[in-house]
Amino acid sequence: MLGKWGWRLRRIGRQLWFRATIFSVLGVATALLAWAVKPYIPAGLATRIGADAVDNVLGIIASSMLAVTTFSLSIMVSAYGSATTNVTPRATSLLDEDTTTQNALATFIGSFLFSLVGIIALSTGAYGDQGRVVMFGVTLFVIALIVWTLLRWISHLSTLGRLGQTTDRVENAAVRALRDRQAHPNLGASPLPPADQWPAHAVACHAAEVGYVQHIDMPALAARVQAEQARIYVLAPPGTFVDPTRPLALAVGLSEEDLAAIPGAFTLGRRRSFEQDPRFGICVLSEIAQRALSAATNDPGTAIDLIGRSVRVLGTLAEPAEPSAADPACARLYVADPTIEELLEDFYAPIARDGAALLEVGIRLQKALASLARLDDARFGTAARHLAARALRHADAAMRLPEDRALLRAAAETAWQADAWRLS
Repeated sequence: MLGKWGWRLRRIGRQLWFRATIFSVLGVATALLAWAVKPYIPAGLATRIGADAVDNVLGIIASSMLAVTTFSLSIMVSAYGSATTNVTPRATSLLDEDTTTQNALATFIGSFLFSLVGIIALSTGAYGDQGRVVMFGVTLFVIALIVWTLLRWISHLSTLGRLGQTTDRVENAAVRALRDRQAHPNLGASPLPPADQWPAHAVACHAAEVGYVQHIDMPALAARVQAEQARIYVLAPPGTFVDPTRPLALAVGLSEEDLAAIPGAFTLGRRRSFEQDPRFGICVLSEIAQRALSAATNDPGTAIDLIGRSVRVLGTLAEPAEPSAADPACARLYVADPTIEELLEDFYAPIARDGAALLEVGIRLQKALASLARLDDARFGTAARHLAARALRHADAAMRLPEDRALLRAAAETAWQADAWRLS
């Protein structure tokens, strides 16, 4: 598991400003490279290859890249607004991390700075004839890079911010989080025992601020339980909303210094994140379906699509997985994993409520829950049957026509077959 600083560095690396800064520095360094390499260029080569034209080419790049960057930023902002309106605001954080968008904008900004520095250096005569040759060659490479980036950017614009593409991103993020949790059950620690088994003399460690737990530095916590009698019971896994009155963890056998360091292993933020929080991706998928079922949107087809996606996402838990080797130092840490009941409740309960009056949504919901039960009855069966029965009760209360209720009951019995009697 990543420590706090590794996790933060990875998040910084996904930010647009970071990649744009790297490309900008490379653009400036590339423009200055010609000055350093010019002593190794034969005299008179500039005249033979027409390197004098580099001034005009750099001027064209500078003016065009500034316009393209401004246009691309406006397109990106529009795409974010479209995702916020048509999908869910919680999905925009994934658009922020879109590498194709970041690479395009970073290339445009870097090319602009490259040309700008080149124009300044040429106007001061710093390059000389030999430096112009190097600058001419590098400029040709930059032009090829710009053309390739523009072609990819044009293709990417056709899907940026669209409902389907944004939903794909949320689905992929949810699957990654679930598979990561499969590979590291309980975040690499031991399962959290029931509350009645917690030590009565344990010391509670509280947060100093209000927010969501985004990340837990498990190596930092493991370093605090080196002593044989030391134990840490994590009560606020990633995704938990905490305040100074709610304990983050209970500790046993730790020194005052170790107790004071425990809250520092928890990274809190204003909103939830996808990485260590499998439930968040499931909740965001459910939000997309709920928005589609709202009276303002009235798009049951999207809700049906999301129900189908849920089987694919939650079905990853039924796939065989080989957990990573547990760190012995984490054996004295205790963390709870999300339960199957919580995951299914996060997605299906709101849809069963909001789509209760729609026959087509109710039928698809019954089929999805039955599919999960068939994939792994031991894991999904009980929770899926409970939610299916609850969805039928919602439908009974919301549907006006007895014929629709009868059709839904018949579809549920067909989907569940021998288990239909349990849905009454």
